[in-house]
Amino acid sequence: MNRILAIAALTLGLAACAAPQKVTSPAPPAIPARSTTLSGKGLEAVLGKSARDLERMFGTPRLDVREFDARKLQFVGSACVLDAFLYPEGAGGAQVVTYIDARRSDGQSVDRAACVDALKK
Repeated sequence: MNRILAIAALTLGLAACAAPQKVTSPAPPAIPARSTTLSGKGLEAVLGKSARDLERMFGTPRLDVREFDARKLQFVGSACVLDAFLYPEGAGGAQVVTYIDARRSDGQSVDRAACVDALKK
């Protein structure tokens, strides 16, 4: 029994001497590439637009989240919730919408173009 305890203590002692792991900060999120699947009918009203354009179109966003060089604006209406993701165009470029997501308030998917139309002022 003493022998097992000695081996366990030795094993734990050696484990404690192991080199510490290097901790690094997380990499910034990857910028999604523009996709032809997002250029469907109705989405051209928001894709490529600035935050100011969206606010003119939908009013004040419920959420305005900034992370690194990305920005997410969320607009809410009785029909749906629209999330617009803005990223800079090129190095140092202005932030524009490159992706949108839409859902009902209960989380069910909804057509993005229909949501855009429903939220327009």
